[in-house]
Amino acid sequence: MATLSVPTKVSLVKNDNRRDALRQSIRLLDINPVNGKKVIVKPNFNTADPYPGSTHPDTLRELIIHLQQMGAKNIIIGERSGPANSAEVLDMLGVHHMAKELGVEVINFDELPAEELVKIDPPGSHWKNGFMVPKMLQEAECIVATPCLKTHQFGGIFTMALKLAVGIVPKTGNRYMNELHGSRYMKKMIAEINTGYRPDLYVLDAMEAFVEGGPMTGKTKEPGLFLAGTDPVAIDAVGIAILKELGSTPEIMNIDIFKQEQIERAIELELGIDSPKNIEILTGDPQSAAYAENIRSHLN
Repeated sequence: MATLSVPTKVSLVKNDNRRDALRQSIRLLDINPVNGKKVIVKPNFNTADPYPGSTHPDTLRELIIHLQQMGAKNIIIGERSGPANSAEVLDMLGVHHMAKELGVEVINFDELPAEELVKIDPPGSHWKNGFMVPKMLQEAECIVATPCLKTHQFGGIFTMALKLAVGIVPKTGNRYMNELHGSRYMKKMIAEINTGYRPDLYVLDAMEAFVEGGPMTGKTKEPGLFLAGTDPVAIDAVGIAILKELGSTPEIMNIDIFKQEQIERAIELELGIDSPKNIEILTGDPQSAAYAENIRSHLN
């Protein structure tokens, strides 16, 4: 993962074909972090609301198939939902059926026993006493995260790569989510959760986006994009630039990207690059290149 002043690459593909866009976004990076490894895939299943409220089933399916073709040794879908019941969401979205069909495993983080969790207490933490995450994420050979592109009306402002990490904090038997949503430091705490795991690849599905409302329902626009990269700050920065291009909430439109609290705290924790100058946007066709040029003016 690129950090601070080290340049990082984010691929951008504009293509209405979800399968092609997903594969091209990964191909442009010219990396293969999954070959021969046990891979944990972290989707966005906060609720069972339709995409972009949750990961599109076709995106999850195509991502798993592509990772298998890239040489992944085996794959686990790991997630917990909230505020909805995690087991019910996974059932409603047909995740277990898909997993069985594709030969992968599903782990509900809310069902992990206490001995399978580890405590994380980041430096300068805004959490009262740290938080727990699954030990399997600390020990993972490879993690692939697939966020959506959304605004967040309940205090997060936006929910993409960094916000996706909230789903690694189990909510059963603790009050972590009450603490998070009741704190004036919520956005900083969201960034801090990312010290509990380090995905090797982010694949962001922005075929559609919530430009207002979110994370479950909201006003939708259709940029028809996929992004991929290894740096959550860079992914979120490009994602916010896309929201600015589309027209979004005052909290998105009137705040510089690198002044957003999630971004600022993530940089303090050295989770990603510290300047838009360190983002190289990769494209592979004229349509994508033209869109990338449009959003560069918003990267500040």
